[in-house]
Amino acid sequence: MRTIKYAVAASLLATAPLAAAQQLSIATGGTGGVYYPIGGGFAEMINDHIEGADATAEVTGASVENMGLIMRGDADLALALADTVYQAYNGTGDFEERQIENIRALASVYPNAVQLVTLADSDIESLADLEGKRVSVGAPGSGTELNARALIESNGMSYDDFNPQRLNFNETADAIRDGDIDAGFWSVGPPTSSILNLAATRDIRLIGFSDEEIANAQESEPVFAPYELAAGMYDGMDEAVQTIGIPNVLVVNSDMDEELAYQLTKLLFEHTDELIAVHPAANDTTIEFTMESTPVPLHPGAIRYFEEVEADIPDRLRQ
Repeated sequence: MRTIKYAVAASLLATAPLAAAQQLSIATGGTGGVYYPIGGGFAEMINDHIEGADATAEVTGASVENMGLIMRGDADLALALADTVYQAYNGTGDFEERQIENIRALASVYPNAVQLVTLADSDIESLADLEGKRVSVGAPGSGTELNARALIESNGMSYDDFNPQRLNFNETADAIRDGDIDAGFWSVGPPTSSILNLAATRDIRLIGFSDEEIANAQESEPVFAPYELAAGMYDGMDEAVQTIGIPNVLVVNSDMDEELAYQLTKLLFEHTDELIAVHPAANDTTIEFTMESTPVPLHPGAIRYFEEVEADIPDRLRQ
């Protein structure tokens, strides 16, 4: 168990059996990203530790699609980017005509990093150099596309300036490798398997963003924050690269049973080491990160757990 500043009980997670058997669906993303292994890891934790629950991770189009799945009750839990969650809850951006007020958060799990990748011998060295190029902006209905578009448009460009391709992570990596596109965006917890695999077969370069480009993006999307990709993260990456990060949120429907939401939140934070073993992105799964980064109110069951461990819960998360 990880040590945090809150008074988390030192005993192993003990849960009462659920009143009835629960089949839980966790909406994730594509297999080439981080959502799927994180969701799969959490599903295994649920199956191992919560009596009466049977969880399965589902491959989806990621953030935007996942909001609809939660709204309709077609998924019980979902991972999604904070900006997507914020827009869905408030009825802004892509959700202007379909506000989803029944979203509640259990936690913020880890930050994504927007990663713009090209081949090392490409003439693309900056965001502006995408003009006239073939660029993957992420799968349709993904948080990657929302992030890419916000970054591009806040810096005076649009899809009209290049040839946008809507590919998932694995498709993007394959298309860059094969020369079918010139560059691609990922918004995912680093390092991610699809970029690691690409870097193992081709020399790649990650494109950094200037302070001005990051400031412009933050003005457009307040959930963006400066983020540094460490040197050596991928083969051939000799220097750190400046980009932007966005929290990833574990969300549920507001109608979820309070006891179940409590047990899920307790499990996440008292067995975080099991999730870290699945993917290193979970090193950022802390109560502090949840309190600082979560963009929508918490589920009452999650609040119950955070009160139990004496977390300092901001008023904005208690609505």
